[in-house]
Amino acid sequence: MARTSHDVDLFMAAKPRLDAIAYRLLGSASEAEDAVQETFLRWQEADSDLVRVPEAWLAKVLTNLCLNQLTSARARRETYVGAWLPEPLIAGDPMLGPADSAEQREAVSYAVLVLLERLSPNERAVYVLREAFDYSHREIAEILDVSEAASQQILHRAKKHVAQGRARAEVDEAAARRVVEEFLVAATSGRTEPLVRLLTADAVAIGDGGGKVPARAKAFEGALAVATFLRGLFKPGPAKRALLGGSAGIYATTANGDPAVVAVVDGQVVGVMCLELTAEGITAVRSQVNPDKLERVTRRWAAADHGEPLFSAF
Repeated sequence: MARTSHDVDLFMAAKPRLDAIAYRLLGSASEAEDAVQETFLRWQEADSDLVRVPEAWLAKVLTNLCLNQLTSARARRETYVGAWLPEPLIAGDPMLGPADSAEQREAVSYAVLVLLERLSPNERAVYVLREAFDYSHREIAEILDVSEAASQQILHRAKKHVAQGRARAEVDEAAARRVVEEFLVAATSGRTEPLVRLLTADAVAIGDGGGKVPARAKAFEGALAVATFLRGLFKPGPAKRALLGGSAGIYATTANGDPAVVAVVDGQVVGVMCLELTAEGITAVRSQVNPDKLERVTRRWAAADHGEPLFSAF
């Protein structure tokens, strides 16, 4: 059924929210873009006379597409090479969605996206729709075809799983930059002691290379093990430069609202290291180096001026 320009305008007005919902549900910007595009195709084919509330219709279609995607993604991740980590988004990316409340900022943090992988598709959907977008349980029940009571119970279970992680410390961009700068000074000192002082005793470090870039599949655990790994990682050498295609410019920014280190070679983002910060220190260092998961970050990075790098590494 042919759509009018008004129908297209309705979709475009809803698109930023749809993008943000899909990203939180899938943990992948590229998969989120595909899900939103499929939602648009279905919107074009729908009979507008039967759609009472377009925003609700679009949210229902998108969420159910994402639920199907999550179910198939679980099977794919069983054969994924190495550790699977979400696709990070840097500061200013509209796909990060609303960040007005602490709950909204928490729901898109990199640490929570990792924790959401523990949830069932329905638990993830209820958590995201309620915590990040303030949908009522009545609205969620209509989207997922469950009762309001079931939606409330699902949210309770989901929040219990997510709460197993340690409470993250919220920082603004200026504070995040200071955290990253202090972290980099310690990481490039050639000694483990400065890093150990910044890390919690139970800190972990893990990376996602997708089988395309060397990355540690099994997490390093404990402050000393993580510090030793990071000291070696930031030690320059010709093999690292050859692997990256040159010397990387190292920048401080935020990714998913948390302190992050970005490595760039000739305009290409080759790595994003997300630091999970708590009141006790840095409790997790998660590195995304799979080039397939850095395409959007690279496009966004190229679209803005980030000034000079803090230093060149490797």
